[in-house]
Amino acid sequence: MTSRVTFVSPATSPSLRRARFYDGDSIDDSGAARAREAAGSLPVAARVVVSPSVRCRETATALGLDGVETPELDGLDVGRWRGRTLEAVAAAEPEAVALWLTDPGSAPHGGESVRVLCGKVGRWLEEAAAVEGRVLAVVEPEVVRAAITQALDVPAAVFWRLDVPPLTVTELSGRAGRWNLRLGRPLGEPDVN
Repeated sequence: MTSRVTFVSPATSPSLRRARFYDGDSIDDSGAARAREAAGSLPVAARVVVSPSVRCRETATALGLDGVETPELDGLDVGRWRGRTLEAVAAAEPEAVALWLTDPGSAPHGGESVRVLCGKVGRWLEEAAAVEGRVLAVVEPEVVRAAITQALDVPAAVFWRLDVPPLTVTELSGRAGRWNLRLGRPLGEPDVN
């Protein structure tokens, strides 16, 4: 059986536009409009899941999807940095930010490490591989990054090298524990495969 997991990143929000660690804000009007325009462009799925964040739930709703909130797909917990800009944190705690960006096992913010997130998403991906039919997941960008590192079995340090723009589709397909990656299709563009 071929397993298929389609990830959709959320629409833009004020925190994303300001390079601020996500703090629970809603998607903005332009992001919501883009998501509504793309409604109906996604492949049919046997199962739809959503990160528990506000912006993922709102993106799913704007896309016309009714997904199950899945705690294992929650975004990276950045602890006390939540709501602060990366620039402000880097100015106040340059050593902590440098450590965080170079050591996937570190969590100087008091939240979770990239390595912990990758492990959590990897376990979820193993379960998703057993689903008959496609799984569609509206998830935080860091969840997409974690899924890619796990699916391709690359070091967790690769996590920071992966850009996941808003409202894009990243697809994994495979069988017998071997995944293939298709990434970066803008939401709303037809699937040519």
